[in-house]
Amino acid sequence: MSAYAKCAAVLGIALALAGCASTPHNPKDPFEHFNRAMFSFNDAVDQAALKPAATVYRSVLPSFAQTGIGNFFGNLGDVWTAVNNLLQGKVADGMSDVMRVAVNSTFGLGGVLDIGSEAGLTRHKEDFGQTLGTWGVGSGPYVVLPLLGSSTMRDTLVLPIDYAGDPWSYKYPVRWRTVGSLVRVIDQRAAVLDASKLIEEAAIDRYEFVRDAYLQRRQGKIYDGDDPKSRQKLKDSLRGNDLDPDDESGPAVGAAEPAQPAAVLSGPAVADEPGAVSGHAKLPEDAAAERLVRTSARPVSSDPFVRQLSINAE
Repeated sequence: MSAYAKCAAVLGIALALAGCASTPHNPKDPFEHFNRAMFSFNDAVDQAALKPAATVYRSVLPSFAQTGIGNFFGNLGDVWTAVNNLLQGKVADGMSDVMRVAVNSTFGLGGVLDIGSEAGLTRHKEDFGQTLGTWGVGSGPYVVLPLLGSSTMRDTLVLPIDYAGDPWSYKYPVRWRTVGSLVRVIDQRAAVLDASKLIEEAAIDRYEFVRDAYLQRRQGKIYDGDDPKSRQKLKDSLRGNDLDPDDESGPAVGAAEPAQPAAVLSGPAVADEPGAVSGHAKLPEDAAAERLVRTSARPVSSDPFVRQLSINAE
């Protein structure tokens, strides 16, 4: 039995026991007792090791060097994004990703310079979990993975596929791959230091905040910000206010503004999120993330392990 299979079996048994031992408050989180314990463990590791390393990294390394490192690994991630866009039937986006990789690898010093964005080629972020979601595969229960953070059962099961789709996983010798992966993780943690600070300072249940934000944002990414369930909720709300959901003329002059339905978080409405829906409320982490995107060219990695660590850090 492989190491991954053994870990998956142990995790499955732990989740089953956790599900029997607690009554869930959220139907999407039947393993809440286990997940909260794992969330606390991950947070302790982050506070003790990852966050201090990321703080030093951002303080010592020049911003242009950080940008170059992020661009390099982001260019590698664009390869897997292109494959998943094509699998999802988004041919235009997939070909745009292929062009990005070709341009940045050729004229951008192996991806260190993001020439593609300057040329108008938008960066997308896709993985195999999102691809399965567009194919109609349900997300399954919410789970918090050791060290990797927030995930769902569907996304957890396809982590080996996402890992195999990452070009860096084939880097040899192994010691260089290990060093590069470590730098990659620290770089991504440094990119969300401001966002995580906002959450730490807020008087909220951090576990519920991260869980709900992750699930809603993940759903928004699968539908590129156009979740049919959210559209239906909006239509139902408009009907409840005696408004025609298909009427774009707006309320009559002098009429009271209808109560707005609760917005669904579909991820920060930033330039590299083409599916982001304007008008959706932003959580504190999204506002910080948007500022990071505006002030830094560093992309978010599509490597499954780095991505999960970044989400957990937020």
